Amino acid sequence: MWYLCVFYHRLLDYRKPEVESLADLFSKDLTDLQCNGSLEWKLPKHHHPDSPFHFVNLPSEEIARSVANRSILVKGIFELWGEGSNFEELEESIKSYPDEKQLPYLTSDSTFKITVETFGKVISFEEQTERIRSLSYIPFKGRVNLKNPYHTFWLIETDDYDSNNGLPPIAGKRIFFGREIGTADRKLLPTYQLKSRTYLGPTAMDAEMAFLMANQAQAKSGKLVYDPFVGTGSILVAAAHYGAVTMGADIDIRVVRDGRGPDCNVWSNFKQYGLPMPIGLLRADNNLPPWRSGLKEVICPDIAVLFMEISQIHRFLQITRAAIEVLYSERAKVFDAIICDPPYGVRAGGRKSGGRKLLKGVIGPYTVPDDKRTGHIPSTAPYSLVECVHDLLDLAAKMLVMGGRLVYFYPVLREDESIDTTFPEHPCFKLVAISEQLLSYRYSRVLLTMVKIGPYTEEIALAAKIKHLEFKENHLKWLEEGNLHSAVFSPADNHLNGSGDTKITKDSKARYRGKYV
Repeated sequence: MWYLCVFYHRLLDYRKPEVESLADLFSKDLTDLQCNGSLEWKLPKHHHPDSPFHFVNLPSEEIARSVANRSILVKGIFELWGEGSNFEELEESIKSYPDEKQLPYLTSDSTFKITVETFGKVISFEEQTERIRSLSYIPFKGRVNLKNPYHTFWLIETDDYDSNNGLPPIAGKRIFFGREIGTADRKLLPTYQLKSRTYLGPTAMDAEMAFLMANQAQAKSGKLVYDPFVGTGSILVAAAHYGAVTMGADIDIRVVRDGRGPDCNVWSNFKQYGLPMPIGLLRADNNLPPWRSGLKEVICPDIAVLFMEISQIHRFLQITRAAIEVLYSERAKVFDAIICDPPYGVRAGGRKSGGRKLLKGVIGPYTVPDDKRTGHIPSTAPYSLVECVHDLLDLAAKMLVMGGRLVYFYPVLREDESIDTTFPEHPCFKLVAISEQLLSYRYSRVLLTMVKIGPYTEEIALAAKIKHLEFKENHLKWLEEGNLHSAVFSPADNHLNGSGDTKITKDSKARYRGKYV
């Protein structure tokens, strides 16, 4: 059935992928059907592709309500009763809507309210009241209840304007009227905002983005979510909010073990929000993962339940012996999703085990003596993004269940306000969503969502290695040579105006800026 989907006007590339991921999640939960990662979308008449108004075809009203209630970027999803370029057309459209679809919500034993919403302009309270009174031709029989109505109806109005107000241009006025199916609760964003977080690091993920990543990964109760670059745990906090069992790793033992004290560490972030603790935080190297090779692809639905029992018993332990035995066994692939923000050298560079002398062959491998192991911090060496991404894809191919999701950020340089559309590939994965977040005129990051579609084998590993080498040779020279940091922070002469002045002119400030919202 077709519904009117109204988005918040921000993070434009993330809007549709989030809805499609959630629709796929709830379709499997509620109907045992899959949306196959894509939905049908249509634009209203005269609307720009970046408009917050879209029509979407969803399998059922229950799925539409579930998507709207959980989404971060959906303002509301509505059953459209009518639309028009003016109020006369709107009245004609509403009157032509089938009675059998209207009357169940207009009965005398129900309560209702009408909300007036505008986009691109502001109207007074008197104008809102006038618009509500103009809907007198709709046979409402119930009582008005503004606090807790059974049914909420929305009158949404856009005006005709060009690009001078900084919003997507609309060629003609459009008015929508519909019944509310579900709306987002964005109150969780102030609750989880970083400025009130107990333990923060320099690369802590913004709360809104962390929740979007969790939605793309389809985090939910009973799923096991892993972050191999856990840091202060911002991404796992969002996954835990949706009920997922969480686990993280970081190469810096001081982050996962110590933090800034017993009351200011990764664990305290979960305690702050009353969330279940991670089942484990490991000191682990993405370049040398601790997982045993030879894991087999079998169905093991009770593994997440086992982890939850372990976490309840050992809430503050880094990881229990029983959990390690499960992870190291050859019973199953264990992770339902891997969500992470790999280090790519802008705010923090990647590190791997070894140290410069060990990697250069100056010294050989060695064992730390027993009397020096307490408080020992292993030496590390630089870890390029090209190597990091290859290791991440290999880890995900080995450890994700079939149909599991890998969601991670990937940096790109922008040239002529466009990006290279070639991204890392792996034979085990299908890329289902690409969402760009612009950070500056010259630099952005792209959230890549991949779904595991095939089992991991030695032949697949060899094919993945070949793909990696080809990608490294053709597309990642600037990353491998360490030029990302200098490219991001060096002066950008091409964005100065003709006189060399860096000030934004009045005309440029008024233009619609697309993804810069």
